[in-house]
Amino acid sequence: MSHNKKWIVLFLLPAIILFSFVYAISLIVLIGTSFTDWSIGSSIHFVGIKNYIDLLRTPDFIKSILNTLIWIVLQSTIHIGIGVIFALILARKKWYFKMARTAFMIPNIISSAALGMLFLCVFNPQFGAVNNLIRLFGVKNFSHNWFMDPRTSFITVTLTWLPFAAVVAILILAEMASVDEGIYEAAKVDGASEFQTNIYVTLPMMKNIIGTATVLAATSMLQKLDIIMITTSGGPGNRTLNMPMFIYKTALSQNNFSLANTAGVYLIALGLISVVLINKIYGMGKSDV
Repeated sequence: MSHNKKWIVLFLLPAIILFSFVYAISLIVLIGTSFTDWSIGSSIHFVGIKNYIDLLRTPDFIKSILNTLIWIVLQSTIHIGIGVIFALILARKKWYFKMARTAFMIPNIISSAALGMLFLCVFNPQFGAVNNLIRLFGVKNFSHNWFMDPRTSFITVTLTWLPFAAVVAILILAEMASVDEGIYEAAKVDGASEFQTNIYVTLPMMKNIIGTATVLAATSMLQKLDIIMITTSGGPGNRTLNMPMFIYKTALSQNNFSLANTAGVYLIALGLISVVLINKIYGMGKSDV
């Protein structure tokens, strides 16, 4: 081994060790125990693919997959779209640029637990801002439990993740700052309007960063537990139950760790499929030249 390769291995070694202990070993244990019957207080024994089959026959698990898929799509389209529009507006750097950017980022610098409590107050049936606003417009004695009503719980939980659009906007703004101003000047000389410049010049050049933001948005939906736990706990019924919440309830409430780990394997598979599909849709990594 050459002298340079030895240094490369030496510098990579801490990261490799950390990855092995934190991720690789945990992943092996997760997959291995998914083929067993394991609960606290009882011995572990091999059951093959029984857990995988049982989960596909469990209505709550199927519902958690459907909810997670819907949230992935919504986060990857509506939330990303809002972030892109916001970035294009802020890129004009009008007088409100700094104020709007700061205000939009505030929800992303506080903890998810605090954000969940904030939304609980905003949608509170008695004193919440949403219900008070509706009363203000003439609907007397209006009182609606947004998080616990099956008709509105799903969309209300979805709204709690809207602040992620600020992260998308900041990522795109950072990428736009690296674009040569000469490109925009050439478009202006050719007679392109601001709208045409955004559609035919800016957005195509932002393809990779938008794809990266979409990957972050989609995968974030595979780990959302705190806000759901604080606001609805997956209810009412299983209306807002997602895969992380299902795993939490199966492991800690039902003491069925093998079934929870099997659901974890399904969750990892869904994440990998999502990332591959997004990469293909956006053609990330391919040259635009």
